[in-house]
Amino acid sequence: MSVRIDRLVTSGTFSLDGGTWDVENNVWILGDDAECVIIDPAHDPAAVAAAVAGRKVTAILLTHGHDDHIGAVGALRMLVNAPVYLNRGDWMLWERVFPGTEPDHAIADGDTFDVAGASLVALHTPGHSPGSVCFLLESESTVFSGDTLFRGGPGATGRSFSDFPTIIESIRNRLLPLPADTVVRTGHGDPTTIGAEAPHLEEWIARGH
Repeated sequence: MSVRIDRLVTSGTFSLDGGTWDVENNVWILGDDAECVIIDPAHDPAAVAAAVAGRKVTAILLTHGHDDHIGAVGALRMLVNAPVYLNRGDWMLWERVFPGTEPDHAIADGDTFDVAGASLVALHTPGHSPGSVCFLLESESTVFSGDTLFRGGPGATGRSFSDFPTIIESIRNRLLPLPADTVVRTGHGDPTTIGAEAPHLEEWIARGH
């Protein structure tokens, strides 16, 4: 039985370094008719909980700690009674949104999560933030890239805690070696594939973003 993948688009804001921007985020819900995990439940906890549709949520997985991706988590984890996972490199970003609290668990590179009988594997891909993580669902030829890789290039690296050479190395070493037909389900915007993006690596390096 294949893993069911649902996409919910939510709207809100992203704030960092004194600026605030309107954004739309992809929320990914993976599982079967009984259980699921949620990746990046952004902005609207009620809408995310409704999309879960009564299933047991076994984990809330965060690709990174920027406030547009995590701001709704405090309310959502009470609505669905599920543990929250975030790479420790981004716990300082969590602290800015939820002072005096911590996620339930740290995500380490190579950690696996059971999803409808399949294995979801965490890939540490720093650059957009120190603790950025992608999640590979090999059984469905899919990687959930957060803000590490989009259609058209890397995630933004022009703000605090980000670094362009680091994100390039993460993409080069962790994502582009995946099979060309791997679908890249992004944190914002439309999906792409590894095969569509891989030929453009040197262009991204030349333009510097």
